Amino acid sequence: MKHKTKIKKGDSVVIISGKDKGKNAKILKVFPDREKILVEGVAIKKIHKRPRKSGQKGEIISAPSPIHISNAMLYCGHCGRGSRAGFHELEGAKKIRICKKCKNEI
Repeated sequence: MKHKTKIKKGDSVVIISGKDKGKNAKILKVFPDREKILVEGVAIKKIHKRPRKSGQKGEIISAPSPIHISNAMLYCGHCGRGSRAGFHELEGAKKIRICKKCKNEI
């Protein structure tokens, strides 16, 4: 089932729980059906790659793994901290996301 989220690809977020708590990072990908996000430099896992061809060596690659959406909070540049997002309608029936703390556009 697809869930509606207020977080989008390219947003800055603050990690609020887990081993990377307190880090600011950018969202690389959103998985709304699984309620997970892929965040740059957070939840790094080591992936062991097998050699594909003869003569090629296997390798160990570090890559981010998805974290749950509830473990991240949108980062407001005006406040300088994490905040919940709200929506505000403009005159042209266009919705913008606003910071719940300072009421500025995110």
